[in-house]
Amino acid sequence: MDPLTHALSGALLARAAARPAPCPRSQQAVLPLRLQIMASLVAAAFPDIDLILRWINTLTYLNWHQGPTHSVILLPFWAWLLAWLFSRLVRKHYTWQSFYLPACLGIAIHIAGDLITSYGLMLLAPFSTARYSVPLAFVIDPWFTLIILIGLAASWRYRRWRLPAILALVGLCGYVFFLWTLQQQATALAQNYIHSKNLHSVQISVLPQPLSPFHWKLIIRQHDRYHVADMNLRQSRNELRRETDGWWLPNMAAAYHPSGENNWRIRTQFGTDSADAALIEEAWFSPAFAPFRSFAQFPVLDRMDHSQHGHCAWFYDLRFEFPLLPPSFRYGACRKTGASDWEIVRERGVFYID
Repeated sequence: MDPLTHALSGALLARAAARPAPCPRSQQAVLPLRLQIMASLVAAAFPDIDLILRWINTLTYLNWHQGPTHSVILLPFWAWLLAWLFSRLVRKHYTWQSFYLPACLGIAIHIAGDLITSYGLMLLAPFSTARYSVPLAFVIDPWFTLIILIGLAASWRYRRWRLPAILALVGLCGYVFFLWTLQQQATALAQNYIHSKNLHSVQISVLPQPLSPFHWKLIIRQHDRYHVADMNLRQSRNELRRETDGWWLPNMAAAYHPSGENNWRIRTQFGTDSADAALIEEAWFSPAFAPFRSFAQFPVLDRMDHSQHGHCAWFYDLRFEFPLLPPSFRYGACRKTGASDWEIVRERGVFYID
């Protein structure tokens, strides 16, 4: 999820779980509601502090983003660290124990929010770098954010009650369940295609896409070949496609076709040019290209460049290919003329920031 949605979700969860004020005779210092909410809001934004890895290198960031700071194993440690810092910020008027639960809640809902996107989390770091994901929502989901905003606004209006925040959380759970039903529909479409083409030894992946919860990318992997389709689950085959009048976002939305249309395309990891096949595979498996191999889940060859200066095989990941946009994070394995070793190079352009 985007950082704003993460932070707001932490505030919403803290409001729903806020402890009631103690009775007047109690000697226990309960953290004020505003501090509970602020602590959880900051904690919910905290895991994305791994953004600083981009200062080192973009591929380092890509390989370790949503890594240790998103681990359920390390969650208690990060919560303790934040709770201690919060206590210091308020000059120890409240102990770190008072901040610990809001910090835990904020980090936990951040992890849950990222778990339903397609990037994948190192949930078991530092014991494992394996990534886990249940791809149901695109990283920017306006409906998800809107439900949170409505819950926070209602909680502000009715400050004495936790019910609006609780209902908003229930609404989020209902929306996630709705996304799961859409994922099942997309998976069924992929399975129907497999049966119609009599494909064997395949792996199905369905990824949420931008602009609408009904937009999905279907990827069927068969060895080094991909069958790919961009689907709009809401639009029927007989529904008239509206004119886009040249506007970018409507044109992008129109690229997701009704499920009844045969819009499947074939992509290959190493391209289709047999003349360059050996050179492309040598570039892909070169030691210098290991960081990109570790990052890419659905790598495909973009192109092969030849010049008097040398050769470059350019690859990108199908996860970051969207209609009307150049693929993000394109990397090349390049070898200069006369050299024996390959080098990794990032292709930059208007959409690429290192």
